[in-house]
Amino acid sequence: MLIKTPTCYWLCAGASKANSSLNAFDAALLDAGIGNVNIVKMSSILPPKIKRISPIKIPEGSLVPAAYASITSDTPGELIAAAVAVAIPEDNNLSGLIMEYSGKGSKADVESIVRRMCKEGMDIRGRAIKSIEAMSVEIKVEEGLSFAAFAAAVLWG
Repeated sequence: MLIKTPTCYWLCAGASKANSSLNAFDAALLDAGIGNVNIVKMSSILPPKIKRISPIKIPEGSLVPAAYASITSDTPGELIAAAVAVAIPEDNNLSGLIMEYSGKGSKADVESIVRRMCKEGMDIRGRAIKSIEAMSVEIKVEEGLSFAAFAAAVLWG
């Protein structure tokens, strides 16, 4: 099987609610713009020379690599959030990092965590950082339904 290295990426996030946690997760994927594809969860390496693009319409049913974080809850009053961040190296011949995190709390909290994770991961590799980009989402859980938050770095091309 020939596997092509992706050439572009984008960040997305979504949140939603439904009668079950799986349906809430599915609805959050739709809210993020990637609900009708088959997401292949990957680890957290951003290929060298990859370019950030605006989200594109992917053919339905496609296999789509993504590093993502998600959380579901049915505890009324709870604030849940998910975030993803990418660390772009100064040397574009080197790979960057994708970090993802979800938890109870605000989107500002989880985004701060993934930004710190990116910085630490690049420090561990001894790589200078050109920039860190992040996206996050939060949702407050209400009585009687399941809620989900989802954030991803989608790789394509």
